[in-house]
Amino acid sequence: MDQQVTAHTTPQTVDWGLTQYQEALDKQLTYVQERIANQRADTLVFNEHHPVYTMGKRIGTGNHLIWQAEQLKKVGIEVAETNRGGDITYHGPGQIVGYPIMSLRGRKDLHAYLRDLEEVIIQTLKSYGLDTSRREGMTGIWLGNRKIAAIGVAVKQWVTYHGFALNVQPNMSHFNGIVPCGLHGTEVTSLKEECQQEFDMDAVKRVLEVEFWKIFTHYASYGQK
Repeated sequence: MDQQVTAHTTPQTVDWGLTQYQEALDKQLTYVQERIANQRADTLVFNEHHPVYTMGKRIGTGNHLIWQAEQLKKVGIEVAETNRGGDITYHGPGQIVGYPIMSLRGRKDLHAYLRDLEEVIIQTLKSYGLDTSRREGMTGIWLGNRKIAAIGVAVKQWVTYHGFALNVQPNMSHFNGIVPCGLHGTEVTSLKEECQQEFDMDAVKRVLEVEFWKIFTHYASYGQK
């Protein structure tokens, strides 16, 4: 960057559009380094990914990949290892992925951060008439036994990256190739399936953005420390 900024800079939202997973991970790490150096404000990144199964750091994650190489090639899904927490999940077009690059240095409470991320999605889906919930001991957002959003984060020097994935209207058949989040017997659902209609992705992003900054704008003052 040509000019150094500080943590006092107004938080911002950016949209990378449709990206390859590795490209997005590389860009996240650049943003994280900038945030650590106070050369970037807290930033919410939106994007959608080309079809990919991502493998978290949890032991045994590889056992939850069902489809073999031939089937993966046929449907055009890549497999990528990643450094976030959690198990295996799917990303693809029609799913909004949010990557908050946030400083927690003044409030070193990862549990509270995860609950706040969940609350963003709960409030977003409430605006569409869906009564969602958390499940004890698990991350993500649920409607009964149906999971509609996954969460997996990482932290470097108390700056967050990775984040959440909200199923708006992805190809739901792609979830058949994995045991989502390593949870046997769990169904996966989407906004489209629950509301029986198509959605404007940009409109859903706008709702998410509003709900996100309602909760996270106050983190800027913590991040100055």
